[in-house]
Amino acid sequence: MRIEKCYFCSSNIYPGHGIQFVRNDTKIFRFCRSKCHKLFKKKKNPRKLRWTKAFRKAHGKELTMDKTFEFEKRKHVATKYNRTLWNDTIKAIRRVEEIRTKRQNQFIKNRLKAGLKLTEESTKEEVQQSIHLVQDSTVAAKAKLAQKARQTSKVVHEDMETES
Repeated sequence: MRIEKCYFCSSNIYPGHGIQFVRNDTKIFRFCRSKCHKLFKKKKNPRKLRWTKAFRKAHGKELTMDKTFEFEKRKHVATKYNRTLWNDTIKAIRRVEEIRTKRQNQFIKNRLKAGLKLTEESTKEEVQQSIHLVQDSTVAAKAKLAQKARQTSKVVHEDMETES
């Protein structure tokens, strides 16, 4: 079972699905759905549409250069079936998939670190701009504590005077 890639959005096309367009120079374009086919006919650039893989890679949202992508490329070499070779290949594919997911997760973490720094800086600036509100509330809290302390000391003094 061969799973093709959509020419426009790079999503998977399973057998029996999608649309094929063959140009006069015999170049074959495969599309996963009519949306991609129509946008291709309108000569839209996939790098300008936010939902395509091309946009995500062009704008640094996904990994672009990684050794694991070489395994996805098609190889038109016929090999004789060998069970041990088949098992080793399946193990290698699983290992490559693990490595790819780890690298993608690390890439996403590194990409999000910049956003965390920006939000941290903006919150620091906001606190600096409205520090007078924070200081007023702490001063008010201290005043309330002092007033309670005075009241308790008055009660203690009155109790002592009544006893003597």
